[in-house]
Amino acid sequence: MAELTGAERVQADAAARGLDVEIIERPAARSLEEAAELMGISPGDIVKSLVVKRSDDTYLFALVPGGRKISWSKLRALVGVNKLQLPDASLALAATGYERGTITPLGSTTPWPVFVDESIAGRRVSMGAGEHGRSLFVDADALISALDATVADLSDPE
Repeated sequence: MAELTGAERVQADAAARGLDVEIIERPAARSLEEAAELMGISPGDIVKSLVVKRSDDTYLFALVPGGRKISWSKLRALVGVNKLQLPDASLALAATGYERGTITPLGSTTPWPVFVDESIAGRRVSMGAGEHGRSLFVDADALISALDATVADLSDPE
């Protein structure tokens, strides 16, 4: 059997969770603002899926909207650890099966715990779809439920 593409892994995982996602093709963008404009949404509706490394070499996903960044102190307190870091691109790929810029918890090769910034709740958001040139749209509340994600204040303005 042929290996699934990133977007096919995303779709298969979403379907298995009963989650409705829409994957679109989109041109490359040089900035968050340009990406939002191309998709006809606001920058805050684009959610970054950041893979974060713990000191024990396990990972977690932090989902943060555009225009905001991880608050390391808030995330460390929430997770109950004193050290977290963004891994290099090769470690992020090994941890998720996705290249930077395409990462999503959906279809990740390992189902790491998911932490979602509370500001995305109640919105329809766009995020990585497992491969370059594609984005997915999903109801944030349905995503949070499907991933059994922890919702909390874990970001600060950029």
